[in-house]
Amino acid sequence: MSNTLLRIYPSELKMPFELKKQNSGCMELVNKTDQHVAFKVKTTNPRKYSVRPTTGVVPPRGSCVITVSMQAPKEIPADYHCKDKFLVQSVVVKERTSLKDIHPDMFSKEPGKIVEEFKMRVIYIPANPPSPVPEEEEEEEEEEDEEIASIDSDMDYEYKPPSIFDAASRQQGYTSGSQASYDEVENSKAGLSKYLDENKKLQQELELREKMASSVGGFSDRKRVFFALKCSYTMDFL
Repeated sequence: MSNTLLRIYPSELKMPFELKKQNSGCMELVNKTDQHVAFKVKTTNPRKYSVRPTTGVVPPRGSCVITVSMQAPKEIPADYHCKDKFLVQSVVVKERTSLKDIHPDMFSKEPGKIVEEFKMRVIYIPANPPSPVPEEEEEEEEEEDEEIASIDSDMDYEYKPPSIFDAASRQQGYTSGSQASYDEVENSKAGLSKYLDENKKLQQELELREKMASSVGGFSDRKRVFFALKCSYTMDFL
């Protein structure tokens, strides 16, 4: 038989359970009628539980919260099973009924009097249950890891270590847009070395021809010989 006076939440009293620590649970009584309804809360184990308030009056369409405190348990029951139960009794009362007017006889069953009863059992739940990680957060972390891995891969792909030729080019003053090839640099170095050697030989030959010219033909012959040799070596280098 469903209750017509009070709606009680929840239908089972869930009590946090923790060894050697007192915990509390709550229930809410909601008046479904346009009349004042008095209530009384009972339990099968009054020494174990403290109920506040145990009695009261709920105004029309109003509500009342009941707090149930459990003494600190000394041991864990088998399978966390609890045999304790609570009983909530309710009855319609006059408009001006106060807490002082409530007495035990008010909830006694008599002919023509409606007294509703709601029984609820106690269920133990862990006091500090582990908080599971939402699946959305796990997926976001995986996506972030994939993005980081992708970025690292791109960086490794784009990175090019400087070569020996790049270092040599910077020392010679080459820019990235007009760098000579490695072979061209080597050929230029070889040509320069050859030119220096031939220039040295030219100087030696000139000195020899100067001596010969001074004794035979004079300064004009020496000048013509120097000009001819210089043009010959310059053409060879180019």
